[in-house]
Amino acid sequence: MLLAIDTGNTNTVFSIWDGDQFLATFRTTTEHQRTADQYFVWLSTLMEHRKLHDVVITDAIISSTVPRVVFNLRVLCDRYFDCRPLVVGKPDCLLPTPPRVDEGTQVGPDRLVNTAAAYDRHGGDLIVVDFGTATTFDVVAHDGAYVGGVIAPGVNLSLEALHRAAAALPHVDVTKPQSVIGTNTVACMQSGVFWGYIGLVRGICDRIRGEYDRPMRIIGTGGLAPLFSQGDVLFDLIEDDLTIHGLTVIYKYNKEHGAI
Repeated sequence: MLLAIDTGNTNTVFSIWDGDQFLATFRTTTEHQRTADQYFVWLSTLMEHRKLHDVVITDAIISSTVPRVVFNLRVLCDRYFDCRPLVVGKPDCLLPTPPRVDEGTQVGPDRLVNTAAAYDRHGGDLIVVDFGTATTFDVVAHDGAYVGGVIAPGVNLSLEALHRAAAALPHVDVTKPQSVIGTNTVACMQSGVFWGYIGLVRGICDRIRGEYDRPMRIIGTGGLAPLFSQGDVLFDLIEDDLTIHGLTVIYKYNKEHGAI
């Protein structure tokens, strides 16, 4: 069984894959202080609860945008599952198609994984919009290579910054407002964020398409992608498991090419 671990700035997702499907997916807060022992107690308890006590983890792959957590995740895999995990972005982890970016540029592992997943499912000439801590736009070429993109502030990050910087403005949830013109402070803020990000996504995707100069499909992913699709026809498809699927794609590629 494969343990696929996707660590973002806010949450870390653990998924167990049997080669054909995911048996279970668990989510926890990303904390760099968490030890390998703590990870194992948490994970084994949830596996027991899901009646997965007979599952034997033999392989692991990690994508992490938080470098400090990788050491303890490595220890977790080595100590409790007796395996050496693949870490996306490291030289020993092969990619189906290497990125084509400026020399010396280090591409975020999550963007490499999203690219591999999107190409595997939908082919090339894509824009992948990921609503995470940051809102990222990844351009996937016709052959599956990551060829660049855009990084914008994340939705929740923008709301938190607005709340902290302006003492009179409350913290609000992200939701689709009933109308564009708000008649109270909360509605005004929700409208600004919701319709502001609709405009941001549409505007950036239009400019990418104009620069790329060929037809492109837009794939939305991340927890807020379905919410923003309510406001306008932003995406051709929404994939809620894109990143974790990409980890299985990269794992299979490395296995087929003898890297593991």
